[in-house]
Amino acid sequence: MHDIAKPKSGKFSMKPTTKWVWIVIVGLVGVLLFFGGIKAWQIMTLISSGKKMVLPPTTVTSAAAKMGDWQPMLTAVGSISPVEGAMISAELAGTVSEINFKSGALVKKGDVLLKLDFSAEEAQMRSAEADAELAKKDFERAQDLAARQVISAAELDAAQSKYSQKKAAVENMQSVIDKKQIRAPFDGTAGIRAVNPGQMVKVGDPLVSLQALDRVFVDFSLPQQQLAEIHADLPVKVTTDALPDREFDGKLTAVNSAIDPATRNVSLQATLENADHALRAGMFARVKVLLPQKKQTLFVPSTAVSYAPYGNSVYVIEKKADEKTKKEGLILRQAFIRTGETRGDFVAITDGLKANEQVVSTGVFKLRNGMNVVIDNKLAPKAELNPKPSDS
Repeated sequence: MHDIAKPKSGKFSMKPTTKWVWIVIVGLVGVLLFFGGIKAWQIMTLISSGKKMVLPPTTVTSAAAKMGDWQPMLTAVGSISPVEGAMISAELAGTVSEINFKSGALVKKGDVLLKLDFSAEEAQMRSAEADAELAKKDFERAQDLAARQVISAAELDAAQSKYSQKKAAVENMQSVIDKKQIRAPFDGTAGIRAVNPGQMVKVGDPLVSLQALDRVFVDFSLPQQQLAEIHADLPVKVTTDALPDREFDGKLTAVNSAIDPATRNVSLQATLENADHALRAGMFARVKVLLPQKKQTLFVPSTAVSYAPYGNSVYVIEKKADEKTKKEGLILRQAFIRTGETRGDFVAITDGLKANEQVVSTGVFKLRNGMNVVIDNKLAPKAELNPKPSDS
C-alpha cells in the first residue's frame, strides 16, 4: 500500500490524510445522529401532544322525535279525465263550409260548432217536400172520395202509404242535413280544431275535442292487498306537478268490480270539483286515499336519517360528563332504526327510537359515533308535513 509505510521500529502507522478522512466521517455521523435525535424528539412530542389534544365540538342542528296522529293513507299515481269528454267526429263525409267556434272557447249544449256543405241535400229536400205535399193532397182527396164511397178502401190505403213514404223521404233528408251541422252534445270547453273551412273530411275524421271540466275524474289503481281497506266515499286528496301549490279534495266514487289479472291491481276512480278548470284531462296526478282510522306515529325529519345498505340510523344527542374534566357535554350515539312511510319532510320511525329524543337533523353523513357536538338551530331548515317549495 502506498498510504501506509512501515516505520523503522517495525510498527505500521496511518498517514495524516487518512486520519483526517476518518475524523470527518465520524463528525458527520455525529451531526446526523444529533439532528436525527432532535427530529425524533420533535415527532414524539407531537405524538404526545396529539394524544392529549381534544378536538373542538362539531356544531349540529337538532330536532326532537315527535309522536303524533297520522291518518293512514294509501298513495298512488293516476291521471285526470273529464266527467264528460268526447272527440267530436264527422258522421258523414263532406266539405267544411263553416266553423262557428273558437279554439279553447266555452260552448253550450246544442250550439252548432261547424257545418259541412249540404247544398245538394237541401235541393233534394225541396224536391222531396214537393213530392210529400202532392202525396198529402192526394191522400186528403182519397179520404174524401172514400167517405162518399167513390173509391175502394185499397185505393185509400195506397194513397196513405204513398204519403207516408214521401214524408219519410223528407225526414231522411232533414236527418242528413242535421248530421252535417255538428252540434255540441254537452256544455264544455272546445279544444283546438282539427279542420279548416274548405277541408274535405271523411266519416270518423276528428273535428274538435270537447271537455266538460266543472268536475273531473282521477283514474288510478291500488294493489289487491289493499282492497279490504277501500270503499266508496273515502276522502281523496290530489296534487299535480302543474299546480304545486294546490291540493284538491274529492271522494272515491267507484271501485272496479274486477281485478286486473296481469297486474293484480284494482282500478279506482275519484271525483273532484274543478270549478276554475285548473285541472285538465290527461294531467298526471298524485293521489292520497285517506283511511278513517288514525294511529300514533313517531316521526323525525327525513334529513335526520342516514340511509345505508347495512341499516338506516340516526344520531341521538345525549348529555355525558367527561371522564377527566368531569365537565358535562353533548355527544352522539348512533342508533339503528326501522323506518315507515314518508309524509312531507318527515319519515315515520317504527323501531329504534323513543319519543322526545333529540337527533341530529342535518348533515348526518359527516358524523361518527361518540363525537362531541354543540347545538345551533339558527339556520336549521324547517320541516313540514305539507311542504311548499318557493322555487318549484
